[in-house]
Amino acid sequence: MISRRSVLALPLALPLWAACSRKRPTGFNGYAFVANEEGKAIAVVDLEAFAVAKHIALDEQPTRVVTGTKGTSVFALTPGSGSIQEIQSDRLVFRRKLQVASAGDSESLDAALSPDEQLLYVLSKEPKNFTAVDPENLRILWRASLPEQPQEFAITKEGKFAAISFHSSVRLLDLSSRQLSAPLGAGQFGGVRFLDDSKTLIAANLADRRLSLYDVASRQLLTHLPLSVRPDHLCFNRDGGQLFITGEGMDAVVIVYPYHTPEVAETVLAGHAPGPMATSAEHLFIASPQSGDVSIMHVNTRKVVGVVQVGSDPGFVTLTPDDQYALVLNRKSGDVAVLRTGGITPNRYKSAALFTVIPVGSKPVSAAIRAA
Repeated sequence: MISRRSVLALPLALPLWAACSRKRPTGFNGYAFVANEEGKAIAVVDLEAFAVAKHIALDEQPTRVVTGTKGTSVFALTPGSGSIQEIQSDRLVFRRKLQVASAGDSESLDAALSPDEQLLYVLSKEPKNFTAVDPENLRILWRASLPEQPQEFAITKEGKFAAISFHSSVRLLDLSSRQLSAPLGAGQFGGVRFLDDSKTLIAANLADRRLSLYDVASRQLLTHLPLSVRPDHLCFNRDGGQLFITGEGMDAVVIVYPYHTPEVAETVLAGHAPGPMATSAEHLFIASPQSGDVSIMHVNTRKVVGVVQVGSDPGFVTLTPDDQYALVLNRKSGDVAVLRTGGITPNRYKSAALFTVIPVGSKPVSAAIRAA
């Protein structure tokens, strides 16, 4: 028989059981390697536990972190010493470093792995070089001298060409012959991107507030696309069919269709002085450093479906490979805000509310994610 006491207790027991049965969101089985510029360290964030697993001290300030999917290496750029510093992701320890440039300011180095991850390319301003490094043995293989201080670079998908932007021009570098082309166009250039088919180069002309598109094979100008903002930040969606642009001039994201007949599709109001961006398969995450929030825009409908407060001075956004979490690095508050993205829909953006905040150190500026 069931006692009266048991019956009275039953309504209370059911909600308690239901609450206990709810599953906590599952984290990503891997690590985020976060460059703490002022802290001279790499903070290793365990993305399953959502906590810092280790701080790896460096002898200089890291400004960028680069990694791939092969091997175990994570590379930190330390322009203060003109060096690349290697970390072993399986042991979470510093391994070695290689000097590739003269000691310089915080923007004197840029780097990226080749598409097959067999080479690590490094762009330096002093000396003005494009350098190929063997990432396995961490040694310099070759260098190409540049005519003026470079700004940014990009590599074609098949690894044949590099595009390099300068303050007065943009050029192509043949990576097999190591020959640099004549200037494709004149202007104060910043970001450069290739389309996935490697046939078209997009160069951001900062002074004229426009995108310049060039045919890679002929080196000829295809078109200029005037913009309502200075093209400071460029971000493709996953299939490359849309290019999102933010920058000085308007609280908005400019959307460009880069294929077939390139055109500016529309300009969408988003955030306050929006800056760095990252995209998942469905959503664009737009950081606004001044207001400390991230705007979330649906990629297909191009509608802003939510705004989430994340911290002080968000300056970098990246996604976990499974698209379940967006990581936002807050430079002034020294932490990583984690947004859970799985349940975002146009009318339910609160499901992307701040999941947690992880203190990581002093001025986090860059992050790279690796599976465990």
